Amino acid sequence: MDKQILISEIALFVFDFDGVLTDNMVYLDQSGNELVMCSRSDGLAFDFFHKLNKDVCILSTETNPVVLARAKKLKVPVLQGVRDKDSSLKKLIQDKGIKFSQVCYVGNDMNDYMAMKLCGIKVCPADSHQIIKDLADVVLSCNGGHGVARELLEEVFQVNMFEVLYGKG
Repeated sequence: MDKQILISEIALFVFDFDGVLTDNMVYLDQSGNELVMCSRSDGLAFDFFHKLNKDVCILSTETNPVVLARAKKLKVPVLQGVRDKDSSLKKLIQDKGIKFSQVCYVGNDMNDYMAMKLCGIKVCPADSHQIIKDLADVVLSCNGGHGVARELLEEVFQVNMFEVLYGKG
């Protein structure tokens, strides 16, 4: 990362769902129900966003109930079925009364490009589309669905999750 951004400077973390919080695969059962894979370590990371009093949101083009179910489990608001992510992000920023420079956006594919471009820090998983990797300030070492939020906290923002839980011990 060329620029140093402290977690204290971030007012909002925005996560795409498919390909960021999932491995970008969809699994179908015999009844046609869609299943996705998410990382439990990301679940723990979202608990830490709450402990750190950070606003977090999931912004997804998907309208699948699995997005809402995961967001509910993570206790995170979700905007889904969003076709124009940059317009939705602009409204969200305006409603929160913050600046784009205070937003960390984590995306992986071309539909994230215009929204990511607006934000102060742009992050993507290792297996993101090349156009997103070229835009990103940080390309994580993990792939989507394999602990993106956890790596963001621990490696990029240097949050010692053990210390937050247990003190300096």
